[in-house]
Amino acid sequence: MQTAYINRVATAVPPYDVHDAFRRFAQSMLLDDRRNSLLFQRMADKSGIEHRYSCLAPSNLPEGDCVDAEGFYPRGDFPDTAARMQKFEQYAPPLAQEAVDRLQLGAERDRISHLVVTCCTGFSAPGLDLELVERCGLPSTVERTIVGFMGCYAAINALKLAHHIVRSEASARVLVVNLELCTLHLKDTTDLEQMLLFLLFGDGCAACVVSAEPVGIALDGFHALLVPSTRELITWNIRQSGFDMTLSGRVPGAIHDGLQEHGSEILAGASAASIDLWAVHPGGRTVLDAVERAFELGSTALMASREILRRYGNMSSATVMFVIDRLLRSGARGRTGCAMSFGPGLIAETMLFHTA
Repeated sequence: MQTAYINRVATAVPPYDVHDAFRRFAQSMLLDDRRNSLLFQRMADKSGIEHRYSCLAPSNLPEGDCVDAEGFYPRGDFPDTAARMQKFEQYAPPLAQEAVDRLQLGAERDRISHLVVTCCTGFSAPGLDLELVERCGLPSTVERTIVGFMGCYAAINALKLAHHIVRSEASARVLVVNLELCTLHLKDTTDLEQMLLFLLFGDGCAACVVSAEPVGIALDGFHALLVPSTRELITWNIRQSGFDMTLSGRVPGAIHDGLQEHGSEILAGASAASIDLWAVHPGGRTVLDAVERAFELGSTALMASREILRRYGNMSSATVMFVIDRLLRSGARGRTGCAMSFGPGLIAETMLFHTA
């Protein structure tokens, strides 16, 4: 049967690095609680994150009356969900277009037969799929699918869908776009756990082309692992004041135990030592540590994932594609690979691949 390949990947982030500004904002929110303030500072220093980007420019004084330069997040009066979705409609299409433009499709754009978009941070209709058709000059006949609200592992599901499309239609060329604006869901809170959660996430977009052309990386197989009794560990819900997330401190341990128990199934009987390239979603430093321990990997195996975490933070569904892009661009040595992402369920979505 026909093999599907990720031919190339492109990425884009908004222009505003907000990580340091958020740290200042968080510290100001915790001024009256010295213990939590010191704990936040210590956890931030150990997070492995140095930069995160947002569609909203930070205020020159984020510890002042407003977090951002636009006045979208005034202290004590953060916006409701409707206002956040209006910002999504404003900022999502140009960022997605930038990522697609960086693919340099040229004449290939007329051959794009399918468009798959993943997003869990904003919605509208007509949606981002139709915006991309118009902005990027895609054929009006392109078959469109939105993989919505699946969270961080949605990119693997989108690649799985593209894989099946190409295997059933040899001439198909699937454009996959993963767009997330996580910083639109900041909360006005002094809760330490929520502050540490917001410390992780940034905005970003990835785009790739999947086809039967034997260039890039071949998609060999997929596996979905639902870890029992973990439903409450990661949640993502639409509420009055944006989307609310819970991320339990038990997540790394649950990931470790699930991967350790089902590693043979995930790797299709291969040993972890036989995998040359690891593209692991950097959901946080402790998540990467858990994967490293579960598969008994060397300290450099997840270097690409740790570098993406350092430079961009967690961009939900887009993040694992940033890791794959880094592996491709860095000329990382090796032929066999495993990609994986984690999200609500708790589910690990995994993909085996090899370089063409």
